[in-house]
Amino acid sequence: MTKATGSFDVLSGDEDTYEEREGGARLAHASGAQAFSGDITGDGSVHWLSSYAADKTAHLVGLQLIKGSVGGRSGTFVIEAIADHTGKSSRGSWSIIDGSGTGDLTGISGTGSFEAPGGPKATYELDYELD
Repeated sequence: MTKATGSFDVLSGDEDTYEEREGGARLAHASGAQAFSGDITGDGSVHWLSSYAADKTAHLVGLQLIKGSVGGRSGTFVIEAIADHTGKSSRGSWSIIDGSGTGDLTGISGTGSFEAPGGPKATYELDYELD
């Protein structure tokens, strides 16, 4: 396993509520774009499904496409992201979807995590293997 670390900036984001629930809870879909730096460089796009509680905390499940390079090898891959949002910050885990790598990243696999303490910048760690 090789460890990749760095950060990503959230460049844009949009969220739409698709169901209001009793007591102020709601279900939402969000999408956004990111710019990655560090051991992963390139662009990302993500789609989240979120379940918000009345206290504004949330549980999120998403798919994130990364287009760029990892360890000097270029291509794309898809990450399944699962996260919790406290109302101020988010923290989650990543799993690379098997078979999602393209180009020089064909065969990439791995897991990792990210933390977004609020604002447009987040940090990541990804333990990965390439065939």
